[in-house]
Amino acid sequence: MEKRRREQTRKQKQQDKQQRRIKRESEKRTNPDGSIDKDADLKDMVPGPQPGQIIDIE
Repeated sequence: MEKRRREQTRKQKQQDKQQRRIKRESEKRTNPDGSIDKDADLKDMVPGPQPGQIIDIE
């Protein structure tokens, strides 16, 4: 019984994973630049040191 339960769980996980893949592929086709995943608050931010934050200590 334990083996059967594990096998069913494994198959369910595989199905879930396949559904997620299909969903991601369809999202990429409808919005290839990926702007759906971008947070509006972070869109203008650039990585790295920001202007005016570097302090020279002598």
